[in-house]
Amino acid sequence: MDAPLIALVAGEASGDILGAGLIEALRARYPDARFFGVGGERMIAAGFETLFPMEKLSVMGITEVLAHLPELFRLRRQLVDALLEKRPAVVITIDSPDFTLGVAKRAHAAGLRTVHYVSPSVWAWRQGRVKGIRRDVDLMLTLFPFEALFYEEHGVPVAFVGHPLADMIELDVDTAAARDELGLARDGQWLAVLPGSRGGEVSQLMPPFLDAMVRLQRDNPALRFVIPAANRARREQIELALGAAPALPVTVVDGHSRTVMAAADVVLMASGTATLEGLLLKKPMVVGYRVGAVTYAIVSRLVKSEFVALPNLLCRKAMVPELIQDQLSGEAAAREVNRWLHEPRRVAALREDFTRVHEALRGGASVKAAAAVAGLLEGQR
Repeated sequence: MDAPLIALVAGEASGDILGAGLIEALRARYPDARFFGVGGERMIAAGFETLFPMEKLSVMGITEVLAHLPELFRLRRQLVDALLEKRPAVVITIDSPDFTLGVAKRAHAAGLRTVHYVSPSVWAWRQGRVKGIRRDVDLMLTLFPFEALFYEEHGVPVAFVGHPLADMIELDVDTAAARDELGLARDGQWLAVLPGSRGGEVSQLMPPFLDAMVRLQRDNPALRFVIPAANRARREQIELALGAAPALPVTVVDGHSRTVMAAADVVLMASGTATLEGLLLKKPMVVGYRVGAVTYAIVSRLVKSEFVALPNLLCRKAMVPELIQDQLSGEAAAREVNRWLHEPRRVAALREDFTRVHEALRGGASVKAAAAVAGLLEGQR
């Protein structure tokens, strides 16, 4: 196969990272390959043609999605029409399963080969989805080994490839260098606060996070805070919230969330992919999440997993505190952050566990993913 046309569909920033790495690894195998679909800045920089801005797909929560359904359906039709017109050698959907698996279903029904990269949490909730995946996906690429076992048990072709972030992040993190890069003081303690990359997340999480920051500063007068803003809109949203506590020693950084976490002693953050980065950086963290009441009422009845945060799922035990929905308050978050700040032995034990997980996830994930896709393209599966 000399110059395949390959379609990729990513719906959010984490998928953009994975897509860019996969494009580069596939191009190493197929130098003249062409790539199109939906992706973000990293994928575009890797030589990808996006049909519309990836940000149009980034919507949070069930009730929040409902308001955007007409636009999401229109975009999906536009994308599927392009796939059926161009007939790529393979359609690779990345994460964002509520949108991308619908694309895979239509593409597969039209005779196109399909790969899904990043398993939806079918092992945790809505396990019936595996039937549709078995029907619509020719190959599932999983980031974590326990996911691959689930698919093998359910008859879905699968390859465990590890996580590209485990290869990108060094085993040993230079906290002082990260502080220098951000222009932060090397001395003293820093708390990184990550309220999420979506507007809905920030509006839900900044009030309790800010309350926690005020309480923590009262308990630890020398403690300082650093917040990465995902984009200009999130920066405006964060700075507006910070206006309620103007005396707090807070530095807001444009982007660089990984460097911000590397620079911190402890991280207070939204649940999501960023918690994996926190694990790989060996950072003690407190994970919070809150969605609309209707969304939570629906989702909470469907969840079968004991944990929400990736560090706890990967370690199979409660390594980091999870403050979900009504459990999330400024008082609770401040209490848990204070424990990390003042219990060095607990921090040391966490870093040992996180290092073991990091080592297990390393090993060239993008290259392994590209090899699995190539096997599908060349008829080895």
